[in-house]
Amino acid sequence: MVVNLERLLSRRATIMKASEIRELLKLTQSPGMISLAGGLPNPEAFPLEIIKKCIDKVLKEHALSALQYGTTEGLNPLRDAIAQRMKAKKGVDCELHDILITSGAQQGLAFIAMTFLDPGDTYISSAPTYLGAIQAFHAYEAKCEAIPMTDQGFDIEALRRNIQRLNRTGIYPKFIYTVPTFQNPSGGTMTLEARKQLLEVASEYDMLIIEDDPYGELIFEGESIPTMKSMDKKGRVIYLSTFSKILAPGFRLGWVVASPEIINKFVLAKQCTDLCTNVFSQYVAYEYISGGYLDIQVKEIIAMYREKRDVMLEAIRKYFPKEAKYTVPNGGMFFWVTLPKSINTRAMFKKAVAKKVAYVVGDAFYPDASQANSMRLNFSYSTNEDLREGIKRLGEVIKEELKAQITNGEQVGEGV
Repeated sequence: MVVNLERLLSRRATIMKASEIRELLKLTQSPGMISLAGGLPNPEAFPLEIIKKCIDKVLKEHALSALQYGTTEGLNPLRDAIAQRMKAKKGVDCELHDILITSGAQQGLAFIAMTFLDPGDTYISSAPTYLGAIQAFHAYEAKCEAIPMTDQGFDIEALRRNIQRLNRTGIYPKFIYTVPTFQNPSGGTMTLEARKQLLEVASEYDMLIIEDDPYGELIFEGESIPTMKSMDKKGRVIYLSTFSKILAPGFRLGWVVASPEIINKFVLAKQCTDLCTNVFSQYVAYEYISGGYLDIQVKEIIAMYREKRDVMLEAIRKYFPKEAKYTVPNGGMFFWVTLPKSINTRAMFKKAVAKKVAYVVGDAFYPDASQANSMRLNFSYSTNEDLREGIKRLGEVIKEELKAQITNGEQVGEGV
């Protein structure tokens, strides 16, 4: 290369990092590999016949508009349909002007970073947290204050202590980021009381809350817990969701619900990036909702994923050693496994790949890359047979690792 690219790069470009998950997945492409790593919806959950009907109707009735540029805010009928669904399903009092259609929920995270974060600014997140959010905020040179998770959600007392400590040094975090329902990666769900407390903390210290909710509809047991956006009386919560888990990720459609003032800022950010979200996809999604297909399809997805969750759970109980601790998610797509502290799942990863099974290393979900003894397992994508065999192989790898440590005289502690 003749051009000295390094000299020309912006500082921001030099600090961008590749996705840990995407890089690891490159190692899982060999024949016979069972990947429990990627957070992929199951292709059998894609409503192919329904999508064909919706596309046919779009081409018959809206072809010229669907193939044209659209408004930055998004297709008004789709925005209105989402607003009505948010009211009915999520208890969120919103109208179409409170909604922005995005190119996937990940674009919403990028707009949040672009709009609210200057270099050196601080935001707060749970630990562990969604890797894509870490990437989006890190790209804008922000610092993360990571707060431990409990069975209830955020450790609220630790959150208050850390905010007070930061404030004493002149640091005022911009927002709190959370995936409160069937979290990626832990699979856990924040309790109603913890959600209320998080809103109180945000109000007390004048911060925003980013409520990322891609999995909320995929509930297997129990009642849905109200969203924080439904309890938000001051426009403090920015809510994000996506069609990727309830239609198909290939449409690249998500949405943001926020106050009109915030939506207007995001519109400006979107105009400098892609001008508008894929208009054809928006028309298809509108027909999907207005035709009454979405609720039917969500029920089918839930039934499929509940069965796969149960298959993985049964296999974990059968093949994992007793030292492995794990969540039992009530929805979503993931198990979170914690091994004894002496086990490093990143070091163990190559051994698992050699056994033709893959997972995502847990430290990728920690902003400071701590907690090296955990892993995320996806149950939505693989066949039931592959789930059983994959967990069997992984159980063998874990047992061999524990045995090797005992042989080498290392102490195996609790996996918490």
